[in-house]
Amino acid sequence: MKIEWAPLRVPLERRIQILVTAFFTSMLLILLSVSFLLVAGSLIYGGLLVRSLMVTYLAYVFVHHKKTQSVVDGNGWMITRTNPLHRHYRDYFPVELVKTAELPPTKNYILASFPHGILGTGIGINMGLEISKWLELFPQVRPKLGTLDQHFHVPFMREVLRCWGLVSVSKEALIRMLSKSNDPKHKDNRDGFTSNAVAILVGGAQEAMDSHPGQYILTLKNRKGFVRMAIRTGSSIVPSFSFGEVDIFDQVANPPSSLLRRFQDFVKKLTGVSPLIPVGRGFFNYTFGFLPFRRRIVQVVGAPIDVVKSDQPDSQYVDKVHGQVIEALEKLFDEYKDKYLENSKSATLVVH
Repeated sequence: MKIEWAPLRVPLERRIQILVTAFFTSMLLILLSVSFLLVAGSLIYGGLLVRSLMVTYLAYVFVHHKKTQSVVDGNGWMITRTNPLHRHYRDYFPVELVKTAELPPTKNYILASFPHGILGTGIGINMGLEISKWLELFPQVRPKLGTLDQHFHVPFMREVLRCWGLVSVSKEALIRMLSKSNDPKHKDNRDGFTSNAVAILVGGAQEAMDSHPGQYILTLKNRKGFVRMAIRTGSSIVPSFSFGEVDIFDQVANPPSSLLRRFQDFVKKLTGVSPLIPVGRGFFNYTFGFLPFRRRIVQVVGAPIDVVKSDQPDSQYVDKVHGQVIEALEKLFDEYKDKYLENSKSATLVVH
């Protein structure tokens, strides 16, 4: 395999972007490792005071999550959601955000977001780490990003995720977020925001396993839970499509009948997480490594699909709204692929 080396002379700004991107790409592993070491180290090697504090904190994590689902009701500390470090990460690709319709801050929203890609990088930046562009385009609408509930059971890691505006995709957490009042005078809206928009990567781990450059394969046909949640809470569904998301990483070939895919399916059933083997670039080469490729990601936010609120969603109505979501996503893809994809002529959308 011929290695394509990066040039030795690179502007300082790009070097900084590479370092920041390496940090955030490894963040989940870093958080899990640090959390484990802090807990284990405190309980094994700490004195009585340290052990007591750790046990108290672990009890707090359990009780707090059970009571509040670890949700941060407002935007949280803005310094953790928009700062120069996060902007370097955004500009590495770069990641962009495109508005196609208004999202009035008089209701709450579920952003049905596709595709997942390897890490969900585009939407993670726009609605989690670097929300300045979102706040500019959608004033008074709080951006939140849904992730696996088990992440909020991990001590210390959960605190970082909460600072970035992440919320659990558990039923309880979503109901808590999407049932919030939109009244400007309500105590929860003292920060000037009156609406919550929760982004859900509907395809999840299954869709991540199908992520390869140029391939837009969505896992959606049998995913209707987000529609039921929208109907139960009266939240509008907003289709969102991130062009280029699948292009920043490749992964080791894993066709459906392969041994690797069967292993991935097995682990996913046990843990909810698929063990991917991503293929990217390195610090000094463009051929292999764990860094994502510098490829543009454009998240296009579609028009909201309003629903009729009901505590007991009718299956036929769920199917109707679900069909509208699929139709809206196909329309977004056809309308914007020529503008935001380099090889748009060969790009096709497959909905599983």
